Amino acid sequence: MRKVRTRVIVGILGFLVILGALGIIYTPTPENVQQSSELPPIYPDYCDVTIPQNIAPLNFLLRDGDCEAIEVKADELTIQARGDEAVFDIDDWRALMAQSAGKEITVTVTALINGRWIQYRPFTWTVVKDLVDPYLTYRLIEPDYEIWNHIQIQQRCVENFDVNALGHYEQLENRCMNCHTFANQDPSLSMMYVRGPGGGAILNEGGRLSKLSIPGSVYFGFSPSGRYITYSTQDIIPAFHSLASKRLEVFDAHSNVYVADMKEHHIISSPLLSDSLNFETFPTFSPDGKFIYYCTADSVSLPTEIKQLQYALVRIPFDEATGTIGSQVDTLYRERSVCHPRISPDGHYLLYTVADYGTFPIWHPEADLQMMDLQTGRIDTLAAVNSAKSDTYHSWSSNSRWFVFASKRDDGLYGKPYFCYVDQHGKAHKPFCLPQKHPTFYDNNLKSFNAPELGKGKVPFDVDDVAKAMKQDAVSFR
Repeated sequence: MRKVRTRVIVGILGFLVILGALGIIYTPTPENVQQSSELPPIYPDYCDVTIPQNIAPLNFLLRDGDCEAIEVKADELTIQARGDEAVFDIDDWRALMAQSAGKEITVTVTALINGRWIQYRPFTWTVVKDLVDPYLTYRLIEPDYEIWNHIQIQQRCVENFDVNALGHYEQLENRCMNCHTFANQDPSLSMMYVRGPGGGAILNEGGRLSKLSIPGSVYFGFSPSGRYITYSTQDIIPAFHSLASKRLEVFDAHSNVYVADMKEHHIISSPLLSDSLNFETFPTFSPDGKFIYYCTADSVSLPTEIKQLQYALVRIPFDEATGTIGSQVDTLYRERSVCHPRISPDGHYLLYTVADYGTFPIWHPEADLQMMDLQTGRIDTLAAVNSAKSDTYHSWSSNSRWFVFASKRDDGLYGKPYFCYVDQHGKAHKPFCLPQKHPTFYDNNLKSFNAPELGKGKVPFDVDDVAKAMKQDAVSFR
């Protein structure tokens, strides 16, 4: 009798192993469901967000006690799974997005919590036809006192989960790398910096890489034609706060703004952009190339007077035809300290970061985004977008309907990319975090996403090409 029972048990176990190998696992289905008036505690928070039709699946976790099983209904699409993870099949997701473009999807989450089925209050996904640029580049950096150790620059396709490396510390001798920036969101023209001895600016022109020696360049932006870049030079000094909420402060010993002619390889300067009594930084061209927007502050004694360091948002004319800088500086905003001005490609909106003081908002929990309407001068404080933690470095999608920014809203330590929709009326909607293939990704990731930039396509080079370009002789600018 015991042998028979043993054979039965072994047979059942073998059957379960076969089912598991085939991906056929028994999943409980909801019964005796209790209704909850609360929204489901999902992570990332994808409740009531506006999303583009071409975004990857919004996979998420349910953080509510001991979750044994989950059922998610998104209109006609239903997924059931054991555990607390909701993971959508990418083909089913694409079909859902295609049929829901311009509409709202009602999402209902039902979960087996401690032996009881609970159905949470439904939420919506508003799917818009305005697409977000399909590629995102960003820097992965340790969010601690090692300012540039073990840096990576990656490119991610936001329509799926494909990632490739553009810069990696292992191939580049653990050098510091600055962000990768596109010209007009165009993957055929872009640039990144690799620091240290023998370093330089790596210019991508249709996949052909060259190394440029542009002295001291830190922050930069292309002109509309791609012929010019405007850039800042600065000596960056790190210092430590005694307060845990602001662990690290970074300030400039000095900083100036210049323009580099990429065709003639010479530097264009103006005394208005390199005043020894002021700090000038974060330059960017307007989409029509007629202005350089940047931030400027009166010099103070640093670091003792760091809280008196206030940057104003200004602009100066520029003539792309002649490569000349204008003679009048206009002040646009000076109520709080400003950094990272970026203008929407249609020229309508100016997005920037404000903080109480200084030029390094990543460690300032009060750092927020603001958006200025350049046609009316109206300023939107973006209450629906900002959080109680640092919200900063941002870039626009090529259609001016989306922007991406780095936010530390989850824990105040790790920055993550968030996407925000700006509709035709200029209203900014609740942002959502970059979706990941595995819902536990952000729980296990020990890098901060920094300097996210949107691009219209995949760049035609990778980290090996960058490593080869680093061995070239640098093109000098005079």
